[in-house]
Amino acid sequence: MATMTAAQRREQARIEYDAFLKGCPTNQLMERISNKWVCLTLAALAPGPMRYSDLGRKIAGVSPKMLTQTLRSLERDGLLTRTVTPSVPVRVDYELTALGDDLARLLTAVKDWAETHFDEVREAREHYDAEDTGEAGNSQK
Repeated sequence: MATMTAAQRREQARIEYDAFLKGCPTNQLMERISNKWVCLTLAALAPGPMRYSDLGRKIAGVSPKMLTQTLRSLERDGLLTRTVTPSVPVRVDYELTALGDDLARLLTAVKDWAETHFDEVREAREHYDAEDTGEAGNSQK
């Protein structure tokens, strides 16, 4: 068996990534980017840079703690940059990187799909629930 360099081993591992396997790094990345706050944060930043306070107002329901954690994780993953401008008070701006912009386009499309099709999903849920309730004694779930 021929020995492999570290670069060759990394390339081989990349080829073998399988997001369906729990231990795979791509599975962990999928878990991160499918988080509701990540999706909404990236979609909010898609049009351009925003200040922390503006993001907090734009993303209804996110706590300051959760927004901070989300922004830190996105910065760590290389999806956004954080720029601090020394002033009183300190100004902090967040902006998508090229990698983040690429992902934001996909997640914004999912957000747009949800906004466009929610009524259909709601109707399907109501239909399902009505059938399930009507067949409570006959259901084999």
